[in-house]
Amino acid sequence: MPESAYREAARTLLRPAPAERERPSGDSASGGRLAAVDGLRLLAAAAVAAYHYLGTPTPRFWGEAYALPQAAPLLHAVSGYGWLGVEAFFLISGFVICMSCWGRTPAQFAVSRIARLFPLYWAVVLIIVAMGTVTVLVGQRSGAPTDLRTTLGNLTMIPGPLGVDFTAGVAWTLWVEARFYLLMGALLLIGLTYRRVVAFGFLWLVLASIGRELDSGVLDELLLSQYAGLFVAGIACHLMHRFGPNLLLWLLTGFAWCYTLTVLDDRVATHPTSNWTVSVAVLTGFLVLLALASLSRLRHLSWRTLVYAGALTYPFYLVHQSVGIPVTRGVLKTLPFLGLLPSIALGLLFSLLLAAVLNRQVDRRLGPLLRRHLTTALDPLPVPARPPGRGRATPRARATADAGRPSGG
Repeated sequence: MPESAYREAARTLLRPAPAERERPSGDSASGGRLAAVDGLRLLAAAAVAAYHYLGTPTPRFWGEAYALPQAAPLLHAVSGYGWLGVEAFFLISGFVICMSCWGRTPAQFAVSRIARLFPLYWAVVLIIVAMGTVTVLVGQRSGAPTDLRTTLGNLTMIPGPLGVDFTAGVAWTLWVEARFYLLMGALLLIGLTYRRVVAFGFLWLVLASIGRELDSGVLDELLLSQYAGLFVAGIACHLMHRFGPNLLLWLLTGFAWCYTLTVLDDRVATHPTSNWTVSVAVLTGFLVLLALASLSRLRHLSWRTLVYAGALTYPFYLVHQSVGIPVTRGVLKTLPFLGLLPSIALGLLFSLLLAAVLNRQVDRRLGPLLRRHLTTALDPLPVPARPPGRGRATPRARATADAGRPSGG
Protein backbone atom coordinates (compact mmCIF):
# COMPACT_ATOMS: atom_id res chain seq x y z
CA MET A 1 0.00 0.00 0.00
CA PRO A 2 1.44 3.44 -0.87
CA GLU A 3 2.55 5.71 1.96
CA SER A 4 -0.11 8.28 1.03
CA ALA A 5 -2.80 5.64 1.57
CA TYR A 6 -1.45 4.86 5.05
CA ARG A 7 -1.56 8.56 5.90
CA GLU A 8 -5.11 8.88 4.66
CA ALA A 9 -6.18 5.83 6.69
CA ALA A 10 -4.57 7.26 9.82
CA ARG A 11 -6.30 10.60 9.29
CA THR A 12 -9.62 8.78 8.89
CA LEU A 13 -9.17 6.95 12.20
CA LEU A 14 -8.16 10.09 14.11
CA ARG A 15 -10.69 12.40 12.49
CA PRO A 16 -13.50 13.50 14.84
CA ALA A 17 -17.09 12.59 14.10
CA PRO A 18 -18.16 14.37 10.91
CA ALA A 19 -20.76 17.10 11.02
CA GLU A 20 -23.18 14.96 9.02
CA ARG A 21 -23.40 12.53 11.94
CA GLU A 22 -24.71 15.38 14.07
CA ARG A 23 -27.25 16.74 11.65
CA PRO A 24 -30.36 17.96 13.46
CA SER A 25 -33.62 16.25 12.66
CA GLY A 26 -36.44 18.06 10.89
CA ASP A 27 -36.74 21.75 11.65
CA SER A 28 -35.10 21.53 15.05
CA ALA A 29 -32.00 23.27 13.86
CA SER A 30 -33.76 26.43 12.94
CA GLY A 31 -32.66 28.14 16.11
CA GLY A 32 -35.92 30.07 16.29
CA ARG A 33 -37.85 30.72 19.47
CA LEU A 34 -40.13 28.02 20.75
CA ALA A 35 -43.38 29.74 21.74
CA ALA A 36 -44.44 26.84 23.96
CA VAL A 37 -41.19 27.06 25.94
CA ASP A 38 -41.76 30.81 26.34
CA GLY A 39 -45.18 29.98 27.77
CA LEU A 40 -43.52 27.64 30.27
CA ARG A 41 -41.27 30.47 31.39
CA LEU A 42 -44.30 32.58 32.24
CA LEU A 43 -45.85 29.63 34.07
CA ALA A 44 -42.70 29.25 36.18
CA ALA A 45 -42.66 32.98 36.96
CA ALA A 46 -46.34 32.87 37.93
CA ALA A 47 -45.61 29.95 40.29
CA VAL A 48 -42.84 31.88 42.03
CA ALA A 49 -45.03 34.98 42.30
CA ALA A 50 -47.88 32.88 43.73
CA TYR A 51 -45.51 31.55 46.38
CA HIS A 52 -44.32 35.02 47.39
CA TYR A 53 -47.81 36.55 47.49
CA LEU A 54 -50.05 33.68 48.61
CA GLY A 55 -47.98 30.66 49.60
CA THR A 56 -45.54 32.22 52.02
CA PRO A 57 -45.27 30.21 55.26
CA THR A 58 -45.50 33.46 57.27
CA PRO A 59 -49.22 33.54 58.22
CA ARG A 60 -49.35 37.30 58.93
CA PHE A 61 -47.16 38.27 55.98
CA TRP A 62 -49.64 40.96 54.92
CA GLY A 63 -50.25 42.26 58.44
CA GLU A 64 -52.18 41.31 61.54
CA ALA A 65 -55.54 41.91 59.87
CA TYR A 66 -54.88 39.37 57.12
CA ALA A 67 -54.09 35.70 57.70
CA LEU A 68 -53.50 33.81 54.46
CA PRO A 69 -54.51 30.36 55.76
CA GLN A 70 -57.92 31.77 56.69
CA ALA A 71 -58.36 34.36 53.92
CA ALA A 72 -57.52 32.00 51.04
CA PRO A 73 -56.96 28.47 52.37
CA LEU A 74 -56.94 26.66 49.02
CA LEU A 75 -54.81 29.25 47.24
CA HIS A 76 -52.43 29.29 50.19
CA ALA A 77 -52.02 25.50 50.13
CA VAL A 78 -51.51 25.27 46.36
CA SER A 79 -49.24 28.31 46.16
CA GLY A 80 -47.08 26.86 48.91
CA TYR A 81 -45.43 24.76 46.19
CA GLY A 82 -44.75 27.78 43.97
CA TRP A 83 -41.09 27.83 45.01
CA LEU A 84 -40.68 24.93 42.58
CA GLY A 85 -40.96 27.54 39.84
CA VAL A 86 -37.30 28.33 40.53
CA GLU A 87 -36.41 24.70 39.84
CA ALA A 88 -38.51 24.91 36.67
CA PHE A 89 -36.52 27.97 35.59
CA PHE A 90 -33.27 26.05 35.94
CA LEU A 91 -34.73 23.14 33.95
CA ILE A 92 -35.84 25.48 31.17
CA SER A 93 -32.51 27.30 31.33
CA GLY A 94 -30.63 24.08 30.58
CA PHE A 95 -32.73 23.72 27.41
CA VAL A 96 -32.55 27.35 26.30
CA ILE A 97 -28.86 27.97 27.04
CA CYS A 98 -27.82 24.79 25.23
CA MET A 99 -29.81 26.03 22.24
CA SER A 100 -28.27 29.48 22.56
CA CYS A 101 -24.73 28.09 22.64
CA TRP A 102 -25.01 26.10 19.43
CA GLY A 103 -23.11 27.65 16.55
CA ARG A 104 -21.61 30.42 18.69
CA THR A 105 -18.11 31.17 19.87
CA PRO A 106 -17.49 31.65 23.61
CA ALA A 107 -17.21 35.41 23.03
CA GLN A 108 -20.51 35.55 21.14
CA PHE A 109 -22.22 33.55 23.86
CA ALA A 110 -20.85 35.86 26.57
CA VAL A 111 -22.00 38.95 24.68
CA SER A 112 -25.50 37.53 24.20
CA ARG A 113 -25.87 36.73 27.92
CA ILE A 114 -24.49 40.08 29.11
CA ALA A 115 -26.70 42.05 26.73
CA ARG A 116 -29.73 39.98 27.70
CA LEU A 117 -29.36 40.09 31.47
CA PHE A 118 -27.53 43.19 32.62
CA PRO A 119 -29.50 46.18 31.23
CA LEU A 120 -32.79 45.01 32.78
CA TYR A 121 -31.06 43.96 35.98
CA TRP A 122 -29.30 47.32 36.38
CA ALA A 123 -32.56 49.17 35.76
CA VAL A 124 -34.43 47.11 38.37
CA VAL A 125 -31.70 47.53 41.00
CA LEU A 126 -31.76 51.30 40.53
CA ILE A 127 -35.58 51.36 40.68
CA ILE A 128 -35.57 49.40 43.94
CA VAL A 129 -32.90 51.64 45.47
CA ALA A 130 -34.80 54.76 44.39
CA MET A 131 -38.08 53.43 45.83
CA GLY A 132 -36.40 52.54 49.12
CA THR A 133 -34.77 55.94 49.39
CA VAL A 134 -38.02 57.80 48.70
CA THR A 135 -40.04 55.77 51.21
CA VAL A 136 -37.45 56.44 53.91
CA LEU A 137 -37.27 60.15 53.15
CA VAL A 138 -41.06 60.60 53.24
CA GLY A 139 -41.30 58.61 56.46
CA GLN A 140 -43.15 55.61 55.06
CA ARG A 141 -40.39 53.25 56.14
CA SER A 142 -37.96 53.39 59.04
CA GLY A 143 -34.25 52.82 58.74
CA ALA A 144 -31.62 54.16 56.37
CA PRO A 145 -31.66 54.20 52.57
CA THR A 146 -29.64 51.55 50.76
CA ASP A 147 -25.99 52.49 51.14
CA LEU A 148 -23.72 53.03 48.15
CA ARG A 149 -21.57 49.97 48.87
CA THR A 150 -24.58 47.66 48.76
CA THR A 151 -25.81 49.24 45.54
CA LEU A 152 -22.42 48.93 43.84
CA GLY A 153 -22.12 45.32 44.95
CA ASN A 154 -25.53 44.52 43.52
CA LEU A 155 -24.75 46.14 40.18
CA THR A 156 -22.15 43.41 39.65
CA MET A 157 -24.91 40.76 39.90
CA ILE A 158 -22.79 38.84 42.42
CA PRO A 159 -23.47 40.67 45.70
CA GLY A 160 -23.47 37.47 47.78
CA PRO A 161 -19.80 36.59 47.19
CA LEU A 162 -18.95 40.27 47.76
CA GLY A 163 -20.52 40.18 51.21
CA VAL A 164 -23.57 42.41 50.69
CA ASP A 165 -27.30 41.68 50.71
CA PHE A 166 -29.31 41.25 47.53
CA THR A 167 -31.24 44.38 46.60
CA ALA A 168 -33.65 42.28 44.53
CA GLY A 169 -34.56 39.29 46.66
CA VAL A 170 -34.92 36.87 43.75
CA ALA A 171 -31.55 37.79 42.24
CA TRP A 172 -29.78 34.94 44.06
CA THR A 173 -30.92 32.72 41.20
CA LEU A 174 -28.96 34.87 38.73
CA TRP A 175 -25.72 33.91 40.49
CA VAL A 176 -26.66 30.25 40.06
CA GLU A 177 -27.37 30.91 36.38
CA ALA A 178 -24.07 32.76 35.95
CA ARG A 179 -22.10 29.75 37.18
CA PHE A 180 -24.02 27.54 34.76
CA TYR A 181 -23.06 29.93 31.96
CA LEU A 182 -19.41 29.63 32.98
CA LEU A 183 -19.60 25.84 32.73
CA MET A 184 -21.20 26.07 29.30
CA GLY A 185 -18.60 28.65 28.26
CA ALA A 186 -15.85 26.21 29.23
CA LEU A 187 -17.51 23.59 27.04
CA LEU A 188 -17.64 26.10 24.19
CA LEU A 189 -13.89 26.63 24.50
CA ILE A 190 -13.40 22.91 23.86
CA GLY A 191 -15.94 22.88 21.06
CA LEU A 192 -19.64 22.11 21.09
CA THR A 193 -20.64 18.82 19.50
CA TYR A 194 -23.39 16.33 20.24
CA ARG A 195 -21.02 13.77 21.75
CA ARG A 196 -19.19 16.30 23.88
CA VAL A 197 -22.41 17.73 25.29
CA VAL A 198 -23.64 14.24 26.21
CA ALA A 199 -20.31 13.42 27.86
CA PHE A 200 -20.41 16.79 29.63
CA GLY A 201 -23.83 16.01 31.07
CA PHE A 202 -22.83 12.62 32.46
CA LEU A 203 -19.50 13.94 33.78
CA TRP A 204 -21.14 16.92 35.46
CA LEU A 205 -23.58 14.70 37.35
CA VAL A 206 -20.84 12.30 38.47
CA LEU A 207 -18.57 15.10 39.69
CA ALA A 208 -21.46 16.84 41.45
CA SER A 209 -22.26 13.54 43.20
CA ILE A 210 -18.64 13.25 44.31
CA GLY A 211 -18.78 16.80 45.64
CA ARG A 212 -21.81 15.93 47.74
CA GLU A 213 -20.18 12.75 49.01
CA LEU A 214 -17.06 14.67 50.05
CA ASP A 215 -19.25 17.39 51.59
CA SER A 216 -17.10 19.88 49.73
CA GLY A 217 -18.42 23.41 49.77
CA VAL A 218 -16.00 24.39 46.99
CA LEU A 219 -17.19 21.63 44.64
CA ASP A 220 -20.81 22.34 45.53
CA GLU A 221 -20.37 25.99 44.56
CA LEU A 222 -18.47 25.27 41.35
CA LEU A 223 -20.58 22.33 40.18
CA LEU A 224 -23.98 23.55 41.46
CA SER A 225 -24.61 20.16 43.03
CA GLN A 226 -28.11 21.15 44.19
CA TYR A 227 -29.28 22.08 40.69
CA ALA A 228 -26.97 20.14 38.34
CA GLY A 229 -29.63 17.53 37.54
CA LEU A 230 -32.12 20.21 36.47
CA PHE A 231 -29.69 21.86 34.07
CA VAL A 232 -28.57 18.51 32.62
CA ALA A 233 -32.17 17.35 32.15
CA GLY A 234 -32.89 20.56 30.25
CA ILE A 235 -29.77 20.05 28.11
CA ALA A 236 -30.88 16.48 27.33
CA CYS A 237 -34.32 17.75 26.29
CA HIS A 238 -32.71 20.19 23.88
CA LEU A 239 -30.52 17.47 22.40
CA MET A 240 -33.66 15.39 21.81
CA HIS A 241 -35.33 18.40 20.24
CA ARG A 242 -32.32 19.06 18.01
CA PHE A 243 -31.20 15.55 17.06
CA GLY A 244 -34.21 13.40 17.89
CA PRO A 245 -34.75 11.11 20.89
CA ASN A 246 -32.52 8.06 21.32
CA LEU A 247 -31.61 5.61 24.05
CA LEU A 248 -28.50 7.51 25.16
CA LEU A 249 -30.42 10.76 25.66
CA TRP A 250 -33.22 9.01 27.54
CA LEU A 251 -30.58 7.47 29.84
CA LEU A 252 -29.03 10.90 30.41
CA THR A 253 -32.46 12.37 31.18
CA GLY A 254 -33.30 9.51 33.55
CA PHE A 255 -29.98 9.74 35.37
CA ALA A 256 -30.34 13.52 35.71
CA TRP A 257 -33.93 13.23 36.96
CA CYS A 258 -33.13 10.54 39.54
CA TYR A 259 -30.34 12.81 40.78
CA THR A 260 -32.68 15.82 40.87
CA LEU A 261 -35.45 14.14 42.81
CA THR A 262 -33.00 12.67 45.30
CA VAL A 263 -31.35 16.00 46.19
CA LEU A 264 -34.72 17.80 46.07
CA ASP A 265 -35.19 16.70 49.67
CA ASP A 266 -32.68 19.39 50.71
CA ARG A 267 -34.85 22.10 49.18
CA VAL A 268 -38.07 20.64 50.58
CA ALA A 269 -36.51 20.77 54.05
CA THR A 270 -36.24 24.58 53.75
CA HIS A 271 -39.98 24.82 52.97
CA PRO A 272 -41.71 23.26 55.98
CA THR A 273 -45.20 23.39 54.46
CA SER A 274 -44.16 21.31 51.46
CA ASN A 275 -44.21 17.55 51.06
CA TRP A 276 -41.47 15.72 49.11
CA THR A 277 -43.85 13.43 47.22
CA VAL A 278 -46.05 16.31 46.09
CA SER A 279 -42.97 18.34 45.16
CA VAL A 280 -41.70 15.43 43.05
CA ALA A 281 -45.03 15.22 41.24
CA VAL A 282 -45.15 18.99 40.56
CA LEU A 283 -41.57 19.19 39.32
CA THR A 284 -41.95 16.08 37.16
CA GLY A 285 -45.01 17.75 35.66
CA PHE A 286 -42.78 20.65 34.58
CA LEU A 287 -40.39 18.20 32.92
CA VAL A 288 -43.27 16.55 31.06
CA LEU A 289 -44.49 19.96 29.88
CA LEU A 290 -41.00 20.87 28.65
CA ALA A 291 -40.78 17.58 26.78
CA LEU A 292 -44.17 18.22 25.18
CA ALA A 293 -43.22 21.80 24.29
CA SER A 294 -40.04 20.69 22.54
CA LEU A 295 -40.79 17.21 21.16
CA SER A 296 -44.50 17.10 20.34
CA ARG A 297 -46.49 19.15 17.84
CA LEU A 298 -46.42 21.99 20.35
CA ARG A 299 -42.92 22.82 19.13
CA HIS A 300 -44.53 24.20 15.97
CA LEU A 301 -46.56 26.79 17.89
CA SER A 302 -45.81 30.31 16.72
CA TRP A 303 -48.18 32.36 18.85
CA ARG A 304 -46.70 35.83 19.24
CA THR A 305 -48.57 36.21 22.52
CA LEU A 306 -46.55 33.38 24.06
CA VAL A 307 -43.29 34.80 22.69
CA TYR A 308 -44.14 38.18 24.20
CA ALA A 309 -45.04 36.49 27.48
CA GLY A 310 -41.61 34.88 27.47
CA ALA A 311 -40.01 38.29 26.92
CA LEU A 312 -41.89 39.72 29.94
CA THR A 313 -40.89 36.84 32.21
CA TYR A 314 -37.43 38.12 33.16
CA PRO A 315 -38.42 41.70 34.09
CA PHE A 316 -41.57 40.46 35.85
CA TYR A 317 -39.52 37.96 37.83
CA LEU A 318 -37.12 40.72 38.92
CA VAL A 319 -39.76 43.23 40.04
CA HIS A 320 -42.65 41.15 41.38
CA GLN A 321 -41.18 40.71 44.87
CA SER A 322 -39.04 43.77 45.58
CA VAL A 323 -41.37 46.24 43.84
CA GLY A 324 -44.75 44.53 43.61
CA ILE A 325 -45.02 43.51 47.27
CA PRO A 326 -44.35 47.07 48.60
CA VAL A 327 -46.97 48.35 46.14
CA THR A 328 -49.45 45.76 47.42
CA ARG A 329 -48.75 46.79 51.01
CA GLY A 330 -49.37 50.39 50.00
CA VAL A 331 -52.71 49.46 48.46
CA LEU A 332 -53.72 47.56 51.61
CA LYS A 333 -52.81 50.57 53.72
CA THR A 334 -54.49 53.26 51.64
CA LEU A 335 -57.48 51.25 50.32
CA PRO A 336 -58.24 48.71 53.07
CA PHE A 337 -61.83 48.29 51.88
CA LEU A 338 -60.58 46.41 48.80
CA GLY A 339 -59.51 43.40 50.82
CA LEU A 340 -56.49 41.15 50.50
CA LEU A 341 -56.99 39.31 47.20
CA PRO A 342 -57.95 42.39 45.10
CA SER A 343 -54.95 44.24 46.56
CA ILE A 344 -52.67 41.35 45.62
CA ALA A 345 -54.16 41.37 42.11
CA LEU A 346 -53.36 45.09 41.81
CA GLY A 347 -49.78 44.51 42.99
CA LEU A 348 -49.27 41.74 40.44
CA LEU A 349 -50.86 43.84 37.70
CA PHE A 350 -48.54 46.73 38.54
CA SER A 351 -45.55 44.35 38.36
CA LEU A 352 -46.69 43.08 34.96
CA LEU A 353 -47.17 46.61 33.60
CA LEU A 354 -43.78 47.67 34.91
CA ALA A 355 -42.26 44.59 33.27
CA ALA A 356 -43.84 45.63 29.95
CA VAL A 357 -42.36 49.13 30.27
CA LEU A 358 -38.93 47.72 31.12
CA ASN A 359 -39.11 45.33 28.20
CA ARG A 360 -39.95 48.13 25.79
CA GLN A 361 -37.71 50.90 27.11
CA VAL A 362 -34.73 48.95 28.42
CA ASP A 363 -34.54 45.47 26.94
CA ARG A 364 -35.46 46.38 23.37
CA ARG A 365 -33.33 49.54 23.31
CA LEU A 366 -30.34 49.08 25.57
CA GLY A 367 -29.95 45.35 24.97
CA PRO A 368 -29.20 45.59 21.22
CA LEU A 369 -27.09 48.71 21.81
CA LEU A 370 -24.96 46.93 24.41
CA ARG A 371 -24.69 43.84 22.20
CA ARG A 372 -23.53 45.93 19.24
CA HIS A 373 -20.87 47.80 21.20
CA LEU A 374 -19.60 44.67 22.93
CA THR A 375 -19.36 42.87 19.60
CA THR A 376 -17.37 45.78 18.17
CA ALA A 377 -15.13 45.84 21.26
CA LEU A 378 -14.22 42.19 20.75
CA ASP A 379 -12.42 43.03 17.52
CA PRO A 380 -11.35 46.69 17.66
CA LEU A 381 -9.50 48.37 14.81
CA PRO A 382 -6.04 49.72 15.64
CA VAL A 383 -5.83 53.46 16.22
CA PRO A 384 -4.17 55.01 13.16
CA ALA A 385 -0.83 56.68 13.75
CA ARG A 386 -0.55 60.42 13.12
CA PRO A 387 1.01 61.08 9.71
CA PRO A 388 4.53 62.55 10.00
CA GLY A 389 4.94 66.26 9.62
CA ARG A 390 1.35 67.15 10.54
CA GLY A 391 0.19 69.05 13.54
CA ARG A 392 2.11 71.34 15.86
CA ALA A 393 4.94 69.80 17.81
CA THR A 394 4.70 69.95 21.60
CA PRO A 395 7.34 71.95 23.52
CA ARG A 396 8.83 68.70 24.82
CA ALA A 397 9.04 67.28 21.27
CA ARG A 398 10.69 70.50 20.02
CA ALA A 399 13.21 70.41 22.86
CA THR A 400 14.05 66.80 22.07
CA ALA A 401 14.48 67.62 18.39
CA ASP A 402 16.68 70.63 19.17
CA ALA A 403 18.87 68.52 21.46
CA GLY A 404 19.57 66.17 18.57
CA ARG A 405 20.73 68.90 16.18
CA PRO A 406 24.46 69.73 15.81
CA SER A 407 25.55 73.00 17.39
CA GLY A 408 26.62 75.93 15.30
CA GLY A 409 25.11 77.72 12.35
